Order: sequence, then structure tokens, then C-alpha cells
Amino acid sequence: MSEDGSNVEPEGLTRSESLEEPEFIDEISDPSNETSPHSGNTDFNQIYESNSSENTEQPSASSTSQLNGNEETNIEIPFSDTNIEEVIPLSNSESPQSSESSETNEAEEYHPVKFPIGRKFRGRTFNGHHKGFDMESDTFTVHLDAKGLQEFPVDIVKVKYVKYLYLDKNQIKTFQGADPGDLLGLETLSLQENGLSSIPQEIQLFHNLKVLNASYNEISHIPKELLQLGNMRQLFLNSNHIESLPSGLENLRYLETLSLGKNRLTHIPDSLCGLKNLKTLNLEYNQLTIFSKSLCFLPKLVSLNLTGNMIGSLPKEVRELKNLENLLMNHNKLTFLAVEIFQLLKIKELHLADNKLEAISPKIENFKELRLLNLDNNLLQSLPKKISHCVNLESLTLSDNNLEELPKKIRKLKNLRQLHANRNKMIKMAEEISHLSKIHSLEFSGNQITHVPIEIKNCKEITRVELNYNNIMYFPVGLCALQSLDYLSFNGNYISEIPVDLSFSKQLLHLELNKNKITIFSEHLCSLTNLEYLDLAKNQIRKIPHCISAMLSLHVLILSDNKFEIFPKELCSLKNLQLLDISENQLHKIPSEISKLKKIQKLNLSNNNFTHFPAELCQLQTLEDLNISQISGKKLTRLPEEVSRMTQLKALNISNNAIKEIPRNIGELRNLITFHASNNQINSLPSSFLSLNVLQSLDLGGNNLTDLPSAIYKLSSLKEINFDDNPLLRPPMEICKGKQMHTITCYLQRADDRDEKILEKIFHIVANNITETKFEFLQQKLHMARSENSVPVKTTTPLNEGIYQALLKWKTEKRVSFTAIALKDQLFRALNMIGAYDIMDKITALNLYTSAIKL
Repeated sequence: MSEDGSNVEPEGLTRSESLEEPEFIDEISDPSNETSPHSGNTDFNQIYESNSSENTEQPSASSTSQLNGNEETNIEIPFSDTNIEEVIPLSNSESPQSSESSETNEAEEYHPVKFPIGRKFRGRTFNGHHKGFDMESDTFTVHLDAKGLQEFPVDIVKVKYVKYLYLDKNQIKTFQGADPGDLLGLETLSLQENGLSSIPQEIQLFHNLKVLNASYNEISHIPKELLQLGNMRQLFLNSNHIESLPSGLENLRYLETLSLGKNRLTHIPDSLCGLKNLKTLNLEYNQLTIFSKSLCFLPKLVSLNLTGNMIGSLPKEVRELKNLENLLMNHNKLTFLAVEIFQLLKIKELHLADNKLEAISPKIENFKELRLLNLDNNLLQSLPKKISHCVNLESLTLSDNNLEELPKKIRKLKNLRQLHANRNKMIKMAEEISHLSKIHSLEFSGNQITHVPIEIKNCKEITRVELNYNNIMYFPVGLCALQSLDYLSFNGNYISEIPVDLSFSKQLLHLELNKNKITIFSEHLCSLTNLEYLDLAKNQIRKIPHCISAMLSLHVLILSDNKFEIFPKELCSLKNLQLLDISENQLHKIPSEISKLKKIQKLNLSNNNFTHFPAELCQLQTLEDLNISQISGKKLTRLPEEVSRMTQLKALNISNNAIKEIPRNIGELRNLITFHASNNQINSLPSSFLSLNVLQSLDLGGNNLTDLPSAIYKLSSLKEINFDDNPLLRPPMEICKGKQMHTITCYLQRADDRDEKILEKIFHIVANNITETKFEFLQQKLHMARSENSVPVKTTTPLNEGIYQALLKWKTEKRVSFTAIALKDQLFRALNMIGAYDIMDKITALNLYTSAIKL
């Protein structure tokens, strides 16, 4: 039995949880951005999929009831365009709910179009070993992703009932050798990321193929052989180089899903309208300038994605798309909407973000089924009053327009759950919003709003409010009556006091009051015992009340850029605090009580007035990220050895100080991943630094480094390096500017080899030119052991050979601590002490010669 209780067959074969035909049921992924979960500012890299039934001649429609079904009972089949968010707006036109009354529909919660990102069929899987293959079931999935294959796996498909074959991330260019008889059961073939410049002609052998995914290749055209596959239901060719569509597309008469996103299409041929069963069409991010009329005569089309093109208008024929439910046209050049679009009575989602729309027709009242309307980033100055007739609307996003107010009848949108109107020109929040009884998320940041109406308290279901960067002076007490509100953000306003009413908002989890006029950390805040995130940065707070100890749920506290001169000991009572940012203050000392922060993981103390590294920090055994950089404020001159006690540390930032050396035992920070020490006075790296085996990011720019250790290659995990603005000689700066560790380590290896050879040449120069008497003096200066290294007077070994061997032995003994360059410098100084100037001249000449030769 497997972990989930399913039977496991021999040789990697897993028994299916269900032996039914796998359906294309979506895993839910919500495309979101900071403005709106459905904002057009998101790069909709979407691929549509729909369900096809194995046992029927005609394609069947996917339904919303399927989309929202119990995922545990669904069998998922993979279509993973891993680098693209996939959009599959699904229709519920054929679901049982569609026959219910409109009143019932209004009461239902609509799930906006979600985007499947990667599914795996929970059925039999086969990893390439077909010995002992069980033939009782005809449902098999074979995964041979990233196996280095260059040929189609002919031997594998000889297993009679392989249905789902995944060959992604290989180098397969041909299907030669494939026997048509072995391919009869194959229904799904995935060839993503194979470097294909064309689909192999042998594709015509796959007579029963229903799903083909050849996305992320270099395909330039669709071959005629592919058009012979009359059973094809879904075709995915995203992220290729296709410039045009062939004639004969109508031969794919059962095709339901066609996804050609991120290609180079400039034109849609008339033959496309021959795809009478097409339900989902993705043409996002091509080079289309015209909404082709042929798109308008696809009678079963439910979802159309034209995001990221250059379309300037819609044709009148758009009215023919009677079954269209989802239209995505974000990031185009629309200046107006043809009035005929308002004849599409089944529209549920309309995405028009990032266009040039100046107005919306009052005929929008026809969209009785509309659930989601995205008009972000246009040129709208007003909304039509008749938008109030869109009674099923749940999500309305209007950010980045020129709206001064919302229509008063907006209160009739009783099903509205999300209203986002950030960065407009509104000076007040309409009282009519208080009638939106189902509203969950309200965002009006970046306007000129001065107050929030008290009636907002009637929005009982609201959970999130963002009113950042307005002109609000008084905390809106109406919000304090909302018992479901858990996220509240008022950054960039003029609030100076916290009302007592806020203390009753016990359910609040997230509160932001960054950049206001608050001078006191109010005790009313301390009553928020469930609060997990509190941002009071950029205010004028000087002290923390004792009652903060009641905030036991607080995980994140941001107090940067306030007026603290002394670290508040009261903070040390926050036993569950994980992140504390108290940067940009005037702190000069850390109390020993900081050790009480038993769960602290991230601490930002940058830009304060510390004159020395606070040793108290070394008591924080859970700390993973410490920032004590000092762009402003006083500079640290030393990093203590005690820092090695912080063994859990993963990130350390000591940049912009005056630190001269890194502690010798820094290598004990075995978990360190990021080390930033730019703009200091560091002139060398200690040997233990090379023990930081998991270090990935190293910034030592702007220091006094002249050479890097030869063994820097031991830092094998390094991905990001910066040695800019150092007086580096070994390697020189031109080698380091590329910020490539391989280049640096190769240079240092060659330099080491050269230095060894130079040192040996110097030994020969000394041995061939020094007298026995002077060599005895040289031994004394180099601290050679006389008993072992003195050159005997009477011996058969020539004097110069004896001296050379003695020098080699000296090098061997010293190499544990010194490099070849360091030994050369020691020898040169010793020769100077004994007055061997003629030998020094010869060595100098050698140095000049070798320095002129670049590595």
C-alpha cells in the first residue's frame, strides 16, 4: 500500500484511485496583484483547458459545478505550462444550477475565473520499467520528464494501454520507429521544452490523440500532418515562434481548447471559424492589432483571451458570440467598446485593464450575469449609473483611473464582495457603500479622501480595508464596529490619535499606521490581543507602554523611523515576537533583557547610534536575520568574536560601517546564507570564512581587499558575489567585475600554479648564487632548524643542490600557514637582512618579467 492507501504495482506502477476517464478539472490559482486579485496589471499568462469526454462523439462543456466540486474526488491530469499562469474560465451554462431562478443564483457565491497551474493525474503512473506491467486496467500514465531522451521511447509505448505520455524537458526531435499499432491507445502527449523547431511529421500516426502540449519550444509553424488528427480535443502551443495559422484548421472538428499564447501571430485566418466546437481560445501576448471577425463566428466559444496584444477596437460582429462568458482583453489599446458587445448576455467576466477607455456605455445594464469587471488603469472619469443593473456583480476593480466619485446607485449591487478604486481622484467615500451588505474587501488608497462615513459599520461582512495615502485626520470609528474586519491599513495619512473604540476590535490581525502623526503608542492598541502584525513606522513615538505585554499574538512589529533614543525594555516582554524593525532611530544601547525574545528571528537595528556591536545580541539563539548596517548614524569599528554564538544566523548585514576585520571564528556560523559587509575597511578574509558552506550571497564591495584566498572555491554554494571598489590585485578587478565565481576561481588556480613555479625559480637563483656562509645567516633569519637544514661541508652532494633541498623543506613546513607569495616576501626580506643584494637584483628582474605576462 502507498501512503494514501492505494495499491502499488511492481516496478513503479501505482494503482489508480479511480479508473474513470480523467477530466480536465481545474486546480485553483488566483492571479493577483497588490491592487486587485483580478487586476489587469497582472501579467495574465493563461492557458485554457476544458473537459472532453472519451465516450461521446461530440465534445462536452466544462461546468462551474465541476470547477467547484470536491477536489478529493476529482482525477487531475497535468497540463503544466510551468512558466505561465494558465487561465481556464469555465462555463456553468450547462450545469444544473443554470436552470434555477435568478433569485437563487444571486444568493450563490460565484467563484471568479481561476487559473490552473499544474495538475498531475492521480492514476496509474509508469516510470519507464514495463516489466511485470499489469494489463487489467487500460488507464496508464507514463512520466519520462527530463530523462535526457533524444528519441521517442518506442519500447515504452509497446505496452498496449499507455494513454498519457509526458516527455517534457528532453531533446526529442522525431518519432521515427514508432509503430502506429503501438500508438492506438495514446490520448495525451506532452512535449514541452524539447527544443523542437517543428512538430515531427510522424505526428499523423497518433490517430487517437486527444491532447497535445508542445508549449515552450521553438516551433515556427503548425504542420498539415497535425491537422489530420480528427480526434484532437485540446492543443497547447504556447511560447513558441508561430507567426501564422495554416488553412485546414477546420479539420480539427472536435477541438475544444486551442492555446497559442506568447507566439508571434499578427493575423487570424478566416478558416478559424470552422472550429465549431471550440470553447476556449487563448491568443494572449501575440502581435494582433485587429479583433478578427473570424473570432466572432465560433458558436460554442465560452472563453476568449486576447490579453497583451495591440487591438484598438471590437468589430460589430462580436455580438455573434452568444455563448461567451469570459473575455480577457487586458493590456491592449481599446479606446471604446463597440455597443454590440453589450448584446452578449451570458458574459460573466470582463477583463479590460490597461487600455485607453474613456467611458463605459450605459448599455452595460444588459450584463445581468456579470460577476467580475476589471477596468483598472484606463482613462475613466465616471461610471454609468446603470451599472447598478449588474445585480450579480461580485468584483469591481477601478484602480488607476480619473474617477471623482462613484454612482449613487452602486448601493444596488447587493452581491458585490470586492470594490477596489485605488489611485483615483475621489475626495470622499460615498455613504452608499454602506448599503453593500456583502462587501468583503474595500480599497480606496491613493485618493484624497478626508473621512470615512460612520455608516460603514453596516458592512458587517467586511474583512479587509485599505485607505493608504489619503487625507484622513481622524481614525474612522465606524470601522471599529466591524466584527469581521481583520486587515486594516491606513499608511500615509494624518492620524494622530488612536480612539478607544479600536480596543474593541479584538478580531483584528493586521494593522498598518505607517507614516502618520502618532506621538504615543496608545494603550488602546495593547487591547488588540489577537493582533499579529503592527506597523507604526515613520511616526513620532518615543516610548512603549508596559501593557504591550498583553499583545501575546504579535509576530511582527515595525517601529522604524520614530524618536526612540533608548531601546524600550517593554518590547522584551513580547514572547512570541518573530520580527522587530526598530531601525532609523537614535538607539545606542541594547538592554540585556532582549534575551527574553525567545522566538525572535529577524531583527533590524540599522541606522542607529551604536558605537560598538551590542554583545547582548549574541544571546539570541533563534535569530536568523540581523541587519546592523549604518548608512546614517555612528559607525561600528569592530565585530566581536562572540557573534559566532549566533549559530542560527542565516543573514548578516554589517554594511556601511568602519569595520576593519572579520572575526577569525566567523566560520562557526554554519547556517549563514547571506553576508553583506560592503563599504567597510576590511582588508582580508580569515581562513575560517571558507567554512561557510551554505553561503549564497556575498557582498564585500567598497573595502580594502587586495587579494582573495585561493581556496575561495570551497564556497561552492555562492550564487551572488560583489567585490567592486576594492584595490584588488589578485585577482585584478577586471576579473571580478563579471561577478562570476568560476572565472575568479580559475584565475586564482592559475595564479597559484604560477606563484609556485616562480618560487621554485627563486630557490634556484638563491641556491646557485649564495655562499655557504651567507646561507647559514639566511637560515637564522628564516628560522630554519640548523640540525635539519644545515648544509654539510664535506659531502658528495653539490652545495647548490643541498641549499635548494633545504629551501624546499622550509617551504613544506611553512605552507600550512603561508602562501607562495608570502614565502617569497619572507625570503626577499631575509636576503636583504644578510646583504645578498646581487641575488635580490636577480629576483627583482624575475618579478618584473613574470608580472608582464598576463594569466
